[in-house]
Amino acid sequence: MCGICGIISLSNNSIEDNYIKSMMKIMKHRGPDDEGIMIEGGIGLGFVRLSILDLSPLGHQPMSDKTGRFTIVFNGEVFNFIELRDELKKNGYQFISNSDTEVILYSYIEWGEDCLHRFNGMWAFMIYDKLTKRIFGARDRYGVKPFYYYQTENFFAFASEISPLLTLLPNKPKPDYQSIFDFLVYNRSDHTNRTFFSEIKQLKHGNKITQVSH
Repeated sequence: MCGICGIISLSNNSIEDNYIKSMMKIMKHRGPDDEGIMIEGGIGLGFVRLSILDLSPLGHQPMSDKTGRFTIVFNGEVFNFIELRDELKKNGYQFISNSDTEVILYSYIEWGEDCLHRFNGMWAFMIYDKLTKRIFGARDRYGVKPFYYYQTENFFAFASEISPLLTLLPNKPKPDYQSIFDFLVYNRSDHTNRTFFSEIKQLKHGNKITQVSH
């Protein structure tokens, strides 16, 4: 279990690191082993790490490719990452870690959004393309790993938990009564993009999302 979070500006405003650090602090229980942050103009990414596959510092996130163009924050595990890494090596990619995070990153670089069809596992991740200012996020097919988001006309924010996103609301959050009803009556909480809070949404399982930073 790790924690990812980020804020993407949809206006011309820069992201302040204190917002990302506050979100990371709330999720620190998800990743006590390490943490990392990346701020670049209109985008900020944060990560708290629970080391499982690669225990070395080489598994640190946010993780970038060797060119520095692409950066990823990732929570989960891709079970077939060794097979994918061998395939990518044949295509000329070189790896510096033993993490599945690096495999996801280079899979996206090689196959684009179609990389999702190659993964066997559970995941929630966000990848930032420094050149195009585009972000690409996805959640696994069964929704094992959480992905919540909050969007206004000025920014898009995401996190592994709802609590960090609530700190960004200008006012007290409003309850989503339909979502609460569905949970209490039918024990359903992941069948739509709604959450218990009307302002906070969740990326449905098996779905992806894109945004462009300004």
